[in-house]
Amino acid sequence: MSQVLLIGYGAIGCYVFKALQHCSHSHVAAVLCREGREANAKAMLGDNIICINNASQASGPIDLVVECAGHAAVQTHLPTLLRDGKDVICVSNGVLSDVLVATELEQAAIEGGSQLQLLSGAIGGIDMLAAAKTGGLDSVCYRGIKPPAGWKGSPAENSIDLDAMTQPVMHFEGTAREAAREFPKNANVAATVALAGIGFDRTRVELVADPNALTNRHEVEATGSFGRFTLTIDGNPLPDNPRSSALTAMSVIRAIENRNASTVMG
Repeated sequence: MSQVLLIGYGAIGCYVFKALQHCSHSHVAAVLCREGREANAKAMLGDNIICINNASQASGPIDLVVECAGHAAVQTHLPTLLRDGKDVICVSNGVLSDVLVATELEQAAIEGGSQLQLLSGAIGGIDMLAAAKTGGLDSVCYRGIKPPAGWKGSPAENSIDLDAMTQPVMHFEGTAREAAREFPKNANVAATVALAGIGFDRTRVELVADPNALTNRHEVEATGSFGRFTLTIDGNPLPDNPRSSALTAMSVIRAIENRNASTVMG
């Protein structure tokens, strides 16, 4: 039975924890949460789960680390865990828009002989985009469309009244690097598209608040030597957080299952 260290116990972490309770090959042995939240996490998780607030406190036979806590958690905890030889599954891909962070994580994994796996999360077609990259990509554009509630707590509030919208508004247009830095809780998909394709500085991003939207919509358009493709996904958010994608949580479970399967779909 694989022992999992779960970083974060928000909407995605909660989904992963509950799913693994019914899993035959993996078990959440410990949860790393913010300092001061250990007691609350312990009350929700039960006495069999160890709650810590620092990667250095991770003890015992941890086989896999699952990060679902955000950019700050990646920077604070993942270098230590990777250097300690722990493989990590990461959903906060936007943090790699910072070249220094990306370099540190790569070096830590090399030193520890470990692997940092970046998940596709809320977006599909990443395998297709990465394959097209090998033949040469000319352009990639990602468009993220969410209901106003999905942009609460983001810089979008500085430019539009999210509570009084009647028409769709594009509140950001720029590169994937800019999007990942300005919208760390919303633009991990843009970062994922950039990492799979032509990079943070060549990938164009448009972010839209739409009062008529019922789902979180992700659109990717790419052109290259392979031809052209357009991908659209209407994804449901997790009930506990309109900014978190249900598909992201499901992608974590699939990644864990793949690590324990004898046959894996690429």
